[in-house]
Amino acid sequence: MKTLNECITAYRAEMQKGELPHAYRGIIDFMLRLRTHFRKNQPEYSVSGNFYQGNMDITFFTLVPVTLEGRRMKIALVFNHERISFEAWLSAVNKEVQAEYLELFRKGTWPDYRISLSAESSDSILECDLSADPDFDHPEILTSQIEKGLWKFIGEVEKFLYRTSIGKL
Repeated sequence: MKTLNECITAYRAEMQKGELPHAYRGIIDFMLRLRTHFRKNQPEYSVSGNFYQGNMDITFFTLVPVTLEGRRMKIALVFNHERISFEAWLSAVNKEVQAEYLELFRKGTWPDYRISLSAESSDSILECDLSADPDFDHPEILTSQIEKGLWKFIGEVEKFLYRTSIGKL
């Protein structure tokens, strides 16, 4: 493994080329526009005012459907910088709530999604790929693709929660 100084030298070289800062600003700008899109077009969802830019690992904002609000869960719309992909993460307000729901979600089958190994090692309960190869040159198409995948993910989470709550009645 390289030393920190060697990594910083490589980082400086990439920054001086200009492509890395341009790409990063483009990603952040798209995410901010995406958040505005959801705030404007989905007033029934609580879209966070907070925006996590990250440490070049993930960038995200949260949406809270009414169906998840009382359960203290939320959806994070995530850009994964390493994978260069958009993802939806089901998460909770804290690790305690997350651990509780993680156990519940482990009882389901999730062939299209990744279920977290533990609440301590992850910020998510369930993860979904929304766009594995995003085309930033066509933001309207990308937004539509993300939105379509997000609604499907939320719908499947809601159906699962409905079915599991019926069994408890």
